[in-house]
Amino acid sequence: MSDKPLHKRKGSLLGTVKAVLWGFLGVRRNADYQDDIAKLNPVHLVVVGLIMALLFVFILIFVVKWVVS
Repeated sequence: MSDKPLHKRKGSLLGTVKAVLWGFLGVRRNADYQDDIAKLNPVHLVVVGLIMALLFVFILIFVVKWVVS
């Protein structure tokens, strides 16, 4: 595990998005998971996860309205 405090970790935005997408799928290698834990900021993961979940819901609403109309 990394010695850096959780709030001082700096991970890339692309790495955070990729980790969240893999989390949505529920498929992740243990080595990649451990690497994410060591490098990524948990606050960034939560924020990106919430944004992507809201985006997913809005896309579903848009598709349903488009199909129904």
